[in-house]
Amino acid sequence: MDSGRPPGVLAYAGGKPVAWCAVGPREIYPVLERSRVLARIDDEPTWSVTCFFVARHFRRQGITVQLLKAAVDFAGRKGASVVEGYPVEPRKGSMPDVFAYTGLASAYRKAGFVEVLRRSETRPIMRYFVVRR
Repeated sequence: MDSGRPPGVLAYAGGKPVAWCAVGPREIYPVLERSRVLARIDDEPTWSVTCFFVARHFRRQGITVQLLKAAVDFAGRKGASVVEGYPVEPRKGSMPDVFAYTGLASAYRKAGFVEVLRRSETRPIMRYFVVRR
């Protein structure tokens, strides 16, 4: 079913899409509401970044950080004041790409997100507070 809502933001290289980031109002992601680790932390209206895809040849080039900045910009233009993400924080240096589909905490930090809660050793909840101009 088409909700009429864009499902996220895209990154292009040479005119072709190479990466994608899902972002939308938290309430469109029911699995977040059922999660004990990622449960809502307050009543603040929040937009959520839930996953990424970056084509293999474009990984490890900072595209995730750029996607996060674009997601914040998009959400802000739609009225969001808080954008939340649920990245992984590897216990050791790195992890296989397949397990990093929610993004790495380091990328969120580089994009200006701050950790606001951690109910699991490897899954911080991070937020970006959108400044209105």
